[in-house]
Amino acid sequence: MIHWLKQEWMTLASKYTEDQQLISTYWNDIEMYYNSKGRYYHNLTHIYNMLKQAETIINDIDDYDAFRFSIWYHDIIYNSIKKNNEVKSAEFAINRLKSFNFDEKRIETVDNLIKSTEKHTIILNKNHDNAYLLDIDLSILGTNWEEYQNYIKNIRKEYAIYPDFMYKKGRKKAMQHFLEREPIYFTQLYQNKFEAQARQNIEREISTL
Repeated sequence: MIHWLKQEWMTLASKYTEDQQLISTYWNDIEMYYNSKGRYYHNLTHIYNMLKQAETIINDIDDYDAFRFSIWYHDIIYNSIKKNNEVKSAEFAINRLKSFNFDEKRIETVDNLIKSTEKHTIILNKNHDNAYLLDIDLSILGTNWEEYQNYIKNIRKEYAIYPDFMYKKGRKKAMQHFLEREPIYFTQLYQNKFEAQARQNIEREISTL
């Protein structure tokens, strides 16, 4: 997985700079941040799964490179006790992309795509890129129950600082919010593929909280 991810990063970044040292430095940053202590779900496996899904919908994405940069950086900053992770991740991405030969408007697109993951609401609606990014990010909700159980165990580990009574209350509120959305997923593809299972999983999880 790591080899594939590194190659993907190198190939993408090389389109916008010839500075191989810079590309390698940014890869090292990515690897360091996503492998940092306490990352049980928001790690390189999550990025890998999102990038692999992106490959399957490439023809539906308007700006595939901006889309992929958004995936790479959307969780680069992650601290379970902070509420500004998405904003900080967007700032991090902007800082890196400005040193590439990457158009200013496309940097702004990446900025907005990353920020949209904070509340999982669409900011950019001129195409389906934002909708697909959010749907891919939440695809874990619609996986089989065994995989979903592994996901919620890893999320609990990331919030280990909180005692059960606090965590369960917050988690239940967050998941109830998704259930109240109609539908959970924005694109027809992901609604067809994951909606029913996601609702079943979330209801099952809430019953255990």
